[in-house]
Amino acid sequence: MDRPPSVDRPHATDRLPSVDRSRSAEAESGPPGHQPHSSGTPCPESEPTGDLRANPDPTADPTAVPRSPAPDTDSGTAPGQDRHEHEHEHGHRRRQGHGPAASWPEARALAARSGRSGRSGRSEGVGRPGMAGGFGQSGSAARAVGSGAGRLPLGQALGHVLAEPLVALTDLPPFDTSAMDGWVVSGPGPWNVREVAGSGAEARAGAGSNRDLGILAGRSAPATLPDGDAVRIATGARIPADANAVIRSEHARVDRATGLLHAEHQVLPGQDIRPRGQECRAGERLMPAGALVTPAVLGLAAAAGYDTLVVVPRPRVEVLVLGDELLTGGLPHDGLIRDALGPMIGPWLRALGADVSAPQRLGDDAAALRHALTTSDADLVITTGGTAAGPVDHVHPVLAEIGAELLVDGVAVRPGHPMLLARLKKDEGGPYLVGLPGNPLAAVSGLLTLAEPLLRGLAGREAEAPYWVAVRDDVHGHPHDTRLVPVVHRTGSTADGRSVGGYGSGGAGTGGGAECVVPLRYNGPAMLRGVAVADGLAVVPPGGVRSGTEVEILDLPWASAMPWTEGCFT
Repeated sequence: MDRPPSVDRPHATDRLPSVDRSRSAEAESGPPGHQPHSSGTPCPESEPTGDLRANPDPTADPTAVPRSPAPDTDSGTAPGQDRHEHEHEHGHRRRQGHGPAASWPEARALAARSGRSGRSGRSEGVGRPGMAGGFGQSGSAARAVGSGAGRLPLGQALGHVLAEPLVALTDLPPFDTSAMDGWVVSGPGPWNVREVAGSGAEARAGAGSNRDLGILAGRSAPATLPDGDAVRIATGARIPADANAVIRSEHARVDRATGLLHAEHQVLPGQDIRPRGQECRAGERLMPAGALVTPAVLGLAAAAGYDTLVVVPRPRVEVLVLGDELLTGGLPHDGLIRDALGPMIGPWLRALGADVSAPQRLGDDAAALRHALTTSDADLVITTGGTAAGPVDHVHPVLAEIGAELLVDGVAVRPGHPMLLARLKKDEGGPYLVGLPGNPLAAVSGLLTLAEPLLRGLAGREAEAPYWVAVRDDVHGHPHDTRLVPVVHRTGSTADGRSVGGYGSGGAGTGGGAECVVPLRYNGPAMLRGVAVADGLAVVPPGGVRSGTEVEILDLPWASAMPWTEGCFT
C-alpha cells in the first residue's frame, strides 16, 4: 500500500529504557502467558477479562490482549527455539571469523541495491517457461529496467513490471462519443425527430422491435446532423458532425402529434458528449516504466491500442528447505516437527511478484545443498534453516566451498538475526542467495528484510514509500537490535488516552477515527499465530518505544486486501 509518511514523529526520547541482559538470544518475547509490562486505557475495544499471567486459554484469540510482553531475561533460548537460531551474548556471536552483523536499515538498503545491480546482469528471457514470444533487449527497456525485457500478450502480463513507458497509441476516446443513451441534437430546440438511414427495417429485424434504434455503438461515422434535427443515440456511439449536445432519454419527451422533441431541462453545448482525446492524446505517456501491471493497467493498455506489453520477467526463485527434523504431513512425533516454511514461503514470494518453483527438501545434507546451489539457474535461491554454526548447519561452509560472496552475514534484528545474503557467483552479478533462519517468524523477518527489497530490484519495481503510525501500547525493545513486531491497524486512542495521528487520521479506511497499530501477542521467533492475523510488522528501534510513538510499518503482501475496520482482527 502506498501511504505518505506522517509528520512530527516522536523522537528517541520516547523509547523505553533498555534492559541489559547477559544472555539475549532470539527470545525477545516471553511465553504466551508472560505478564505484560505495559498497562493503561486501551483503544475503544473491549478488553478480555481474566488473569493472563499464567496458562492462558490455548484457544484464545491471539490478538485478544495485544500487549507487548517483556523479553525473557532468564533463558538464552526463546520458547520453541531450535538449533537453527540459538545465539550467544547479545546475539552478536561471531561465526567462523565473519564480520559484525549489519544494522537492519543497512541490510535492507544493501539488499535493494543488490537487486537493482543484479537486474542488469540477468540472463535473456528467451525460452523461459511461460514467457511466450521470448524476451529480447530494446533500447529504452534496457536503459530503464535492465536486460531480459520482452513482450507478452496482455493475457499473460498481469503482475509483471513495465519495461517501457505505456504510451497511448490513439486518442482516448478515439472520436466524439455519447456518454448517455438519449437523443443527439443540433442547434436550438425543439427538434425534428428523424430516423437514421440504415437503422429502419434492417435494424429492426435484428432487434425484434418496430422502434427506431438510432445511432448505435460500433457503427461507422453517421451522416451530418442538420440544424434543428434530433436522432436517437446509444451510449458509446459516434457523435454525428454538427451535433452539439446529447439529451438523456429521461430528460426529453416526443410530441407525437407534431413529431418534435422537447427538452425538459436546459440544454448546454457539449453536454453528455465525450470529446475525442478527453482522457489522453496519442503519444501521451500513461504509465511510467517500472509500474506494476495490474488489472486496471491491462484495461488501460487495451483501450490505448496495445495487444502486447514490454515487461520485465518475474524473478525466478528456488526454495531449498533444510533440516532432517521436518515432516511434510501428519502430526509431530518422535522429535520431528511439521515444516511450516515450505508451504508459506512459495506463496509469499509469489505475492511479491516472483515465479517460484516447488520447494526442494534437502534435509541436512551438505552435498545435496552444494549440488543445488551450483546447478541452479534461478535469479534467487532461498534456504530455510542452517544459517547458524551448529554441527549440521551447512549453509556457511558450503557457501565458502563454492566461492560465494557474503554480502550480509547476520543482521542486528529480532527475530531473524542469523539471516544472510550472498552472491553465488562473485563476478557475474548473481544469482543471489537469501539464507533464512529456521524459526518461522524469524524467517518472515528475513523475507521482509532481505528477500522483499532484493526481489523488488530484480523485478524493476520501485520501493514503497515508508510510512509511520503511532503504536497504541508500549513496546519493549532489544537493548541493541531492531525488533520487528506483528501489528494490526486500529482506530482510537493510545494506552494513555491520547488521540493518535499518523496516516489516515479520521480518513477513509480507518473507521472514522485516528489510526494506530496494536502489537500482537504471539510474537516469539518460532510463532506464526501473531503474524497470521497481522497486516504489518512494526519496526521497533533498540530500547523499545512508548505508547503514542510513531514507528515505521512494513506492510504484509496481502495487507491491501484486508479491511481496516475496528474489530476485524482483535
